[in-house]
Amino acid sequence: MESLLDEAKGGIVEGARTWLACEGDAVTELQNSLRAVVDVGFEHGTILKAVSDAATRDERLEIVWETFLSSFDHVVSARIEHDQQNGITPEFNSFHVARALNRMDAAILIKAFGTPNKDDKDAVLSAILRVWLSTLYPFDARAAIQLNKG
Repeated sequence: MESLLDEAKGGIVEGARTWLACEGDAVTELQNSLRAVVDVGFEHGTILKAVSDAATRDERLEIVWETFLSSFDHVVSARIEHDQQNGITPEFNSFHVARALNRMDAAILIKAFGTPNKDDKDAVLSAILRVWLSTLYPFDARAAIQLNKG
């Protein structure tokens, strides 16, 4: 299960690379990043669900699952801090918000894609985007959400 999580992590990191590296337009790159997260969730949702479920009963898997989730917290927090310094993201505790957004993503992806009856990827992406954009880039959230429709 650990190697399957590593594969999922690799897909997420590659898809989010530009946004995490603070390259390109923040909103556009966040949209690309979250599209990659949803794609990985769609592909690996049953694995994510299996590990998440098993983590409640197996201490080793609990550590693996928490390590997987928390591996994104610091890099997302660093990006938020970068955007806060540039005045495009409001001031708040970047680490706790990053953790909340990442845990929200995991829960939504597991619920939407953790069974053979998967939800619509576009609807899931739209919901996740709305929360991330309104949290991180609320100064122009309506314009950012409109970009998603294009």
